[in-house]
Amino acid sequence: MSHTRSLALGSALTATLLLAGCGAEVDSDGAAKASEKVTVKRCGEPVSYKVPQRAVAYEGGSADKLFSLGLTEHVHGYVMPPANPPVSESPWASEYAKVKMLSDDLLNKEIVVEAKSDFVVAGWNSGFSDQRGITPKILDKLGIQSFMHTESCFNYPGHPQKVTPFNALYSDLERLGKIFRVEKKADQVVGDLKKRVAAVEKKAPKGDRVPVFLYDSGTDQPFTAGSQVPPNDIIKASGGRNVFDKLDERWTQVNWEAVTKAEPEVVIIFDYGDQPAKKKIEFLKKSPHTKELPAVKKNNFFVLDYNEGISGPRNIDGLEKFGKYLRELKR
Repeated sequence: MSHTRSLALGSALTATLLLAGCGAEVDSDGAAKASEKVTVKRCGEPVSYKVPQRAVAYEGGSADKLFSLGLTEHVHGYVMPPANPPVSESPWASEYAKVKMLSDDLLNKEIVVEAKSDFVVAGWNSGFSDQRGITPKILDKLGIQSFMHTESCFNYPGHPQKVTPFNALYSDLERLGKIFRVEKKADQVVGDLKKRVAAVEKKAPKGDRVPVFLYDSGTDQPFTAGSQVPPNDIIKASGGRNVFDKLDERWTQVNWEAVTKAEPEVVIIFDYGDQPAKKKIEFLKKSPHTKELPAVKKNNFFVLDYNEGISGPRNIDGLEKFGKYLRELKR
């Protein structure tokens, strides 16, 4: 299952203004160095990059990272599968409007080649895929540069890298800053995000952490968030505890017995195009597996937007909203 989904209400305007930026100035001597190569890690593998001019981004998280660094002029287009919320909802909607929508399907090699792209940003097994014949190694052979979300690197074959999800987000912005020679802009963006995270952590409720279950999809067996995806850090930084934080996985399947046993007091509904939050909540209220859960009986549902739950700057929007929700929660 490709993972990039979500929806929570409203978007932080201040965050938008802080992150959007009209464009990133190339750092000193950047113009002279733009044709030279710089070595940056792609997961655990050192790779030499020249400054991309026709980047293709897969899903909102990839595009948001590039737009937040002021790199719109370097982006040729994006690929956005139908499950994703409309790009008009993004804090960078005006930047999306300046580049091409290349496809509303899954990422594939043909799209990238036809676009004459020189750089592709996606996640491992959520964009790049052995099964679909588009991997960094395949693109390397075609002379097309690629970059993977660090959050997806923990089980990347040959060059794994394990980093907590928020640190993976910071790392991506810093690495992309280096590839595009906009390190100062990257430092500023990362600094702003870290300040916002610290502010939520400081206000987090004291005492026992609220047990939280993220419900993505599934009726026979639920699909949820393990420790290697952004919702785990969103829950943790807000003062909650992901009931499946011991699972060393990204998006993963569990069984209903494990959910029942965890007795979550809050359910985060991961909301995206083809599986609306309302229907998921209706299912949880009727299912014999979940209707007696503390969270369901108290109607403690929080809706998380797809692009606030996949790796990207909007993770911090999701964190601020969920942090506020937990602080106001009556237990």
